[in-house]
Amino acid sequence: MTFTKKLLVFLLLSVGLTILAGLWFKPFSFKKSTGLHGSIEQMFSDVYFVTSTNKTTFEGVELQHSCTMTIIKNGKDLTLINTVPLTEEGLRELDALGTVKNVVKIGAFHGKNDAFYLDRYDNAKFWALKGMTDQNGKAIDAELTIDGPMPFPHCSVIMFKTSKFPEAMLHFDMHGGILITCDSIKNWLGPDEYFSKETGKLYQEQGFYGVASISSIWLQACETKQSDFDTLRLLSFKHLITAHGKPLVDNAYECVMATLDKTFGQ
Repeated sequence: MTFTKKLLVFLLLSVGLTILAGLWFKPFSFKKSTGLHGSIEQMFSDVYFVTSTNKTTFEGVELQHSCTMTIIKNGKDLTLINTVPLTEEGLRELDALGTVKNVVKIGAFHGKNDAFYLDRYDNAKFWALKGMTDQNGKAIDAELTIDGPMPFPHCSVIMFKTSKFPEAMLHFDMHGGILITCDSIKNWLGPDEYFSKETGKLYQEQGFYGVASISSIWLQACETKQSDFDTLRLLSFKHLITAHGKPLVDNAYECVMATLDKTFGQ
């Protein structure tokens, strides 16, 4: 396997796994740091997000890119989706919003920060998909199913039924509809301030950037079929929050449909 091909597979897995095929993924430290993440931003009255840094090393190559965590507020209760590391200052911002009650994992290749929040917030419930495990050994408290309980009101889950690895999207039926994704749909328009210069250039060369993009590498690794994405055509949503990239506001449905047409054909 060529270095480039191995790197592409690694990039898919690097966000969520700490050890793979004998490679040690260096966790980004929770020590004081300026620039680890941005401030928690408000999207709507009950929807927030924060973008943080993810660092890994692969065959001597340092990789650094951004990841985004979604925060849903229901009264004083908070739900965290696609968790990212926060500094002490960031944690104070989070605590000022409310109390973390739910930690939700919707992507097989994410979750290395889930255990931190489950340990910090004793009463937090850990939600995940059938077939998922936590690399830190945390027990899953609640399984996300189409007809089952949800971590917050007005929430539903869209499963990738054909995916080799467990993956789902959440639909928050408020504010015109919000689609929350992990790796399935990204919105990296280009390298942001949480990328290293080298990684930003590498990802550009590999074609990782685009509006509401679907990674061909993710599709190949997960063997996900078009039928799973076609369910989105019947879903009502105006906004998108993904684990990778800035949120799309007001025109997310149109952007996602354009991506589906480009990726799979009309």
